[in-house]
Amino acid sequence: MSLRGAIERTPELDRWLRLTRDGMVVVCTGKVEIGQGIKTALAMIAAEELDVSIGRVRVQTADTEITPNEWVTAGSMSVEDSGSAVRVASAAARQILLELAADLLHVDVESLAVEDGVITSTKSNEQTDYWTLRGDSRFEVTITNSPPLKNPDTYHTVGKKTTRIDLLAKVQGDVAFVHDIALPGLLHGRVVKPPVVTATLIGCPESLDLPNVEVVRDGSFVGVVAKREEISVAAAERLAANCRWQTQPLEPSMVDMPEYLRAHVTKSLPVVDGAPVDEPVPDEPVADDAEQTLKATYYRPYQMHASLGPSAAIARFENDMLTVYSHSQGVELLKLALADALELPVAAVHVIHAEGAGAYGHNGADDVAMDAALLAIAVAPRPVHVKWTRADEHGFEPYAPAALIDMQASLDWQGHVVDWRHETYSFSHNGRPRLNPGYTNLQPAWWRAKPIPPAPRQPAMIAEVGIHRNQEPIYRFPRKRLVKQFVADSPLRTSSVRSLGAFANVFAIESFMDELAHAAGRDSFEFRIEHLEDGRAREVLELLRRRVPALSSDDNAGRGIAMARYKNRQTYCAVMVDVHVEDDGRVSLDHAIIAADAGLVIDPDGLVNQLEGGFVQAASWALKEEVTWDQGGVTSRDWESYPILSFSEVPVIETVLVDRRHDKAMGAGEASTGPTPAAIANAIFDAVGVRARDIPFTPARLREAAGRG
Repeated sequence: MSLRGAIERTPELDRWLRLTRDGMVVVCTGKVEIGQGIKTALAMIAAEELDVSIGRVRVQTADTEITPNEWVTAGSMSVEDSGSAVRVASAAARQILLELAADLLHVDVESLAVEDGVITSTKSNEQTDYWTLRGDSRFEVTITNSPPLKNPDTYHTVGKKTTRIDLLAKVQGDVAFVHDIALPGLLHGRVVKPPVVTATLIGCPESLDLPNVEVVRDGSFVGVVAKREEISVAAAERLAANCRWQTQPLEPSMVDMPEYLRAHVTKSLPVVDGAPVDEPVPDEPVADDAEQTLKATYYRPYQMHASLGPSAAIARFENDMLTVYSHSQGVELLKLALADALELPVAAVHVIHAEGAGAYGHNGADDVAMDAALLAIAVAPRPVHVKWTRADEHGFEPYAPAALIDMQASLDWQGHVVDWRHETYSFSHNGRPRLNPGYTNLQPAWWRAKPIPPAPRQPAMIAEVGIHRNQEPIYRFPRKRLVKQFVADSPLRTSSVRSLGAFANVFAIESFMDELAHAAGRDSFEFRIEHLEDGRAREVLELLRRRVPALSSDDNAGRGIAMARYKNRQTYCAVMVDVHVEDDGRVSLDHAIIAADAGLVIDPDGLVNQLEGGFVQAASWALKEEVTWDQGGVTSRDWESYPILSFSEVPVIETVLVDRRHDKAMGAGEASTGPTPAAIANAIFDAVGVRARDIPFTPARLREAAGRG
């Protein structure tokens, strides 16, 4: 079997796995832990293929000097990419160890059995173990072909319930996050942010009347460094009060965003088989067999990651070497971007992943790493720990782009869709730092005395990326016209947020499918099933339908469903939500059911956590979240101005899984985010007859929608 993916790019076995003399297995991955449980999943995969207990496995996450380069943790690809690589590497190591044992014990490999790393000859009953054979020494093997992999029917670890390996330190309050790391001689830094990204610093004190505090300024980048954290906080507040800025107003007004999106299209691109093509958009007439044609427009505002813990980083510049501890999801990309922006050799930058608050996208982690690097270079060689404030995080993280979606479809006399049209107007989702000479996406570099501008935005042209992710419907229609309307210039900075364009596109598709089912006088489940050719998608919908309980008889109670296959190639996910809508428009979530097919289930508890976590975050976006701004800057800078779903507002959630043991494992971390807002919107209509097409579904918006009829 030929190699694929990460293992093909890095075929050296020692980059993926090593044994230690203390009886442990160290698995290396270029992916990072962001709360999705990848450490546990990879440990389970390695334990399975090696026939060792999971307690023997330690997982080393992304470190640019140690681990394989897997670029970025994104797109629900960790289990698919790194998991496949770890599986092959573990199987290769097991085969090598069995061959060594066979030579040592003078028996055939086929006569050997392994239990928890102990190798026993079934002929002679003699034993050895992995660590005696290879402990603390390198394999020095390049994997050229896939080794024999274990039959899934014999799995004893994969697919079973286990305890997450990353929780103990967090529960005990030990060093678990980048915020907790304390290096010798550590200084504490804070950066004073401008009122808006485009502001210019025209005056600030060169020093402060505080002991052992240093002011660092480089153009409009300004911050402080102190020995104690509380002193750095006080110093930053004093410095901010004495800084003078020249600002330009933010335009346009947030209330004009739908009109702005329509009026500022940079490029119109047809989408064919999930990918944009650089051709004119066809002007096709409505189908001749159309009995009725429906139109609807849906809107998603700018929204935040809104991580509960603000971003943080540590940097040290010593002997011309920059070392950074960061919770970036792409340490290799950050390494290249830092080297480029700071004019350092790439070999002189070392980035080590340290966990932070979960983000599921490109939040402030990379920018605060640049903050820390600039301060550390100024006070070298002592390390500097920089933490953002809540106002920094809310005001300066990259946001999920606003999106406007126009839908149109025609039904024939039997109530079947014969013509489908979908146009998405939005900004780029690709703002991560990367090597791009002459430009940088590290925000602090924009403010330096010799500024490096941000990279110009271009439309992504590969399949299922950015604006057009999941624009291709899971359903089969005779005629489709899909268009990506790319808008280059955004008033607010945008980048990757969980599920990218899939959140808005699936929200629009599944809401519109409900509108079409209602117009056709059909049951929502049956209408979808009739338009599905994918048997696995049908099975997931049927599984959800079998689990649906009786609906409350309350007049203001409603039920909605929605489904999608993430990126049209990963996890199938169907969601049902029961809601209650108060007379004033307040929506409460009463009950939710998630049905999913993620192929081979590695860690069932981790998979359920991912699906339910995606539901909760998407429900929060649907009901509450919207970035607000005026000409003076972003105004949603705290939890009152940017509310999120509270624990008491989370409904009872049931999750049911289809386990396809002999299929490949598929990414699932973003699968539930798209169906969730549509299911909620459809439930609202079922409850009170109001179509919720503009996110968030606040009481004011629902009352306005009810008034429009």
